[in-house]
Amino acid sequence: MKCRHCNKELTYSLIDLGFAPPSNAYLEKKDLSKPEKYYPLRVKVCDHCWLVQTEDYAQADELFNADYAYFSSTSSTWLEHARSYARMITGKLNLSEKSLVVEIASNDGYLLKNFVEWNIPCYGIEPTDSTAEAAKRFNIPVIKRFFGESLAQELAQDRKKADLVIGNNVYAHVPDINDFTKGLKTILKDAGVITLEFPHLLNLLKYNQFDTIYHEHFSYLSLTSVQNIFSEFGLRVFNIEKLPTHGGSLRIYGCHVSDPRSTDDSVNILLQEETEFGLHDANTYTSLQARADLIKNELLIFLLEAKKNSKSIGAYGAAAKGNTLLNFAGLKTDLIQFVCDAAESKQGKFLPGSHIPIVSPEYLGECRSDYLIILPWNIADEVVRQNRALKDAGTMFVKFIPETEFV
Repeated sequence: MKCRHCNKELTYSLIDLGFAPPSNAYLEKKDLSKPEKYYPLRVKVCDHCWLVQTEDYAQADELFNADYAYFSSTSSTWLEHARSYARMITGKLNLSEKSLVVEIASNDGYLLKNFVEWNIPCYGIEPTDSTAEAAKRFNIPVIKRFFGESLAQELAQDRKKADLVIGNNVYAHVPDINDFTKGLKTILKDAGVITLEFPHLLNLLKYNQFDTIYHEHFSYLSLTSVQNIFSEFGLRVFNIEKLPTHGGSLRIYGCHVSDPRSTDDSVNILLQEETEFGLHDANTYTSLQARADLIKNELLIFLLEAKKNSKSIGAYGAAAKGNTLLNFAGLKTDLIQFVCDAAESKQGKFLPGSHIPIVSPEYLGECRSDYLIILPWNIADEVVRQNRALKDAGTMFVKFIPETEFV
């Protein structure tokens, strides 16, 4: 395989998580007796541009189809994050009714609804029917297509260039990151700003976040790799913010390379931090496999010991990262009886691979499990806060990443 950005042959491996179905390919009951498609889940490292990337097996249209079940509005924490961002960026860029905002991968309208409320013109680009349809209730215009250079040219010719282009947790999801980046440049007004949010590769390595690896994530990004890609296509990163979301993310601010605004010190500071951590050294990437194996073994030992002692075990959060962990460990319903999730689009379905049934959070009050494993560990505090009565009644909440911890 060759690097998706610079086309150099990939010789270094980050991790091999075996074979797994796509993490968001939730199953209906009728599907349980049918064959299930699995793909290798392996990640490579480019030692030229330092883009970390999955091996190329799954196709984007198979991963993000009409039944795609991830709805951003499910998490109250994420909704508040989106509203806080919208408020901040509106003030920072002086957005008004004369501006135009576009969000790529606008999902169910969780973010753009704020701009609609404030009478700032906007539209979304979202290829999955289920989420795009959900956005209509907020009166958000949505283009139901995958974004890239071709679509960007059409929009530019239709006078739909943007003052602000937003991409939250989409840059890592695109199989052709070069085409996507060229599209960003094409759709951006001369004085426009791009903001992209994505989990920071440094945190993945530092905190054992291997469960954020799944087929829908084609890339695992550092500022170093993003800066390399941006500069190739006439864009420049001029500011950086560190965010607590998804276990530690970056929000980068981009503009045309010819834009007169200065580059903030935060950019060079983070580039230096990445260098000191070792993101320019292939040896830095070699230890993740052993640490992932250790976490998997600790999870299995915990579950087997609990079952030996006749303890009941459930899970919270039918998240993609949870599916990576469960399938890497080879878990089934004999060790984890159910997973609850607030997203109605997932309830009544089954997790891919493990076939663990997904139930409503109300089920927690009926079953009174001894242990509840929090799979989306990045919102563990929110989960415990929402289920305080359950914890007070004796249910023990536990997460396994970055390490085994009762919360």
